[in-house]
Amino acid sequence: MRLDKFLCDALGATRKEATKIIKSGDVTVDGLVQKSGAFKVTEDNSVEWQDREVRMQGPRYIMLFKPDGFVCSHEDGFNHTAFVLLDEVKMENLHFAGRLDVDTTGLVLITDDGQWSHRITSPKHKCAKTYRVWLADPVQDNYIKAFDEGIELRNEKAPTLPAQLEIIDEKEVLLTIHEGKYHQVKRMFAALGNKVEGLHRESVGDIVLDEMLEPGEYRYLTQEEIDSVWKK
Repeated sequence: MRLDKFLCDALGATRKEATKIIKSGDVTVDGLVQKSGAFKVTEDNSVEWQDREVRMQGPRYIMLFKPDGFVCSHEDGFNHTAFVLLDEVKMENLHFAGRLDVDTTGLVLITDDGQWSHRITSPKHKCAKTYRVWLADPVQDNYIKAFDEGIELRNEKAPTLPAQLEIIDEKEVLLTIHEGKYHQVKRMFAALGNKVEGLHRESVGDIVLDEMLEPGEYRYLTQEEIDSVWKK
């Protein structure tokens, strides 16, 4: 594929815009400046513009370390949307594969592949999500059994699915749930007479938040991480 055509497809640019970008000298192919739009590139080449990798548009799979104070939606009248943390083209095509509350931090998955995100969010697939939870009051002896048996939530017809609780210390736990009810983790602990004071999602399925990411940073998923969703 010609370099100018590649940039048109990857950046959503016109041919005229792509030509201008190339002639600026800010485009490199495999580390070398390339100023010819006719230069041939393949999927094996590494193309960068202004030191940022440029990828062909297609399915995108992103992990974001969501900070406190950001909402998982395209628009919100009160809080910043987490999309402002991304530097991507065609943002309107992206959506969250499972949301986090505004005050919850940690792993958020973002994609433009609806079938892939459905595997994560559909209740029938029971995708595991693990949270680190900080509580107002100490963990009680009955908590592990209560989560394993399912907890009755207000205004819900059935108890929650069995969840796994690991005690870290008297006020800190790891909780793995297999569904995604509204404010579920907070409501589960509230039903036991406790209050969640801090909540951080560490993993979704086999995808674990990259410890190299700082709050507000993101990266593309590896192929192994992408494929793991289909194995459940």
